[in-house]
Amino acid sequence: MKRRVALFLVLATGGCVGPRPAPPSAASVTPPAAWQTALPATASIEANWWQGFHDPVLTRVVAAALANNSDVAIAAARVSEARAQFHLAHAQLLPTAGLAVGGDRERFLNAFGVGTYQTAGEAELSASYDLDLFGRLSNASAAARASLLSTQAAYAAVRLAVATSAASGYITLRALDARLIILRETLTARENSVHITRRRAETGYSSELERQQAEAEYQATLQLIPVAELAIKRQEDGLSLLLGENPRAIERGAALDTLMPLPVPATLPAALLRGRPDIAQAEQQMIAADHSLDAARAAFMPDVRLSAAGGYVASTLIPDPVRIFSLGGSILAPLFEGGALRAQADAAAARRDQAAFGYRRTALAAFRDVEDALAAIQRSAEQEKALAGQRDALAIALRLATNRYLAGYASYLDKLDAQRGLLAAELQLVQAHADTLNAQVALYQSLGGGWSSDTLAAGKE
Repeated sequence: MKRRVALFLVLATGGCVGPRPAPPSAASVTPPAAWQTALPATASIEANWWQGFHDPVLTRVVAAALANNSDVAIAAARVSEARAQFHLAHAQLLPTAGLAVGGDRERFLNAFGVGTYQTAGEAELSASYDLDLFGRLSNASAAARASLLSTQAAYAAVRLAVATSAASGYITLRALDARLIILRETLTARENSVHITRRRAETGYSSELERQQAEAEYQATLQLIPVAELAIKRQEDGLSLLLGENPRAIERGAALDTLMPLPVPATLPAALLRGRPDIAQAEQQMIAADHSLDAARAAFMPDVRLSAAGGYVASTLIPDPVRIFSLGGSILAPLFEGGALRAQADAAAARRDQAAFGYRRTALAAFRDVEDALAAIQRSAEQEKALAGQRDALAIALRLATNRYLAGYASYLDKLDAQRGLLAAELQLVQAHADTLNAQVALYQSLGGGWSSDTLAAGKE
């Protein structure tokens, strides 16, 4: 009879669950067969890729950012919280035990109307265990574990973002330094031009117009220097904040033109992107949501729990302690919840679908990041090469224009045009080289922080 009642409860409650909703097919994502931009080099870059620039100061800047950045510390604390939540969920799978000890002394009237004193005590050990026949607790524990892994991936994503921001910020700072050096050298050259045109105007070899043009170009260059110095100060303050420090001067290492971009593997399998922290985070979030859905569906099923207790009761009114015990079990089956369980299951299914679409969005964004970084590396390198040729040609043109001007065969405007063109080309060349380096930093970030021969081989499998 008891078996029939239990079977009836299982069928009655289990029938309310319904079929498990399938994940949305539109959330599936297929990695590209090949990248649109192919680079001809091959290399093996480890996770500490910033050391490949061979600048000890850059390495120290990144290390300090990873050690002291506030966002990294917050992410680490979130991992500790998620780990505690997982331990809490896992503890629900284990038996629980408790010890109760009590006693008192009292005066009361016995059956004969006589006041009596009694000293009594009781000690009892109890234990209970949820059989979890339908996986509600185990799925909740699995969901908590996936949430922990997701939080750990989020921590890795924060560390990667901080490392790339520190490296990119340092490269930008060295680019600003290079711009300032160019401006100061140009200012010195234009100061010499002012002296030359002044002497020539005083001796009658040139007009006052040329002297004023030289003075105007000198002032135009002079006003650019405070702008560059302000940009450097702001960049240093931003880096100091990233390093978790008060604003301060940042140590300098290798010059910008000595920081060379490292070669990139000619083959980068799209499967490598599974190593990206944000993709790993989205994947674990989807797994956690899936287990939460199973836990919500298991709430429709009966909850079977076993319990046992045993101990002793002692009193001054009885000669020997009395042993007491109890053994039992319970089956708690939901019969009517006003649709609450169905609503919880539907909400869990919707969260699972959201996580699936979130994974698709993250994966597509990752494919785009790699494509953008590969294209930026290639195009910035091409621009840098063309600007270097332009810079060299303008340097020769300026020398020729200066000689012709001093010899009286050309006007000062020819020299002025060459000066302006050379300054613009040198500043653009500095920016293009910084863009090439930062594009490679972005590629490291888009691939999850670097690649090695082992990860490349694994990605092809």
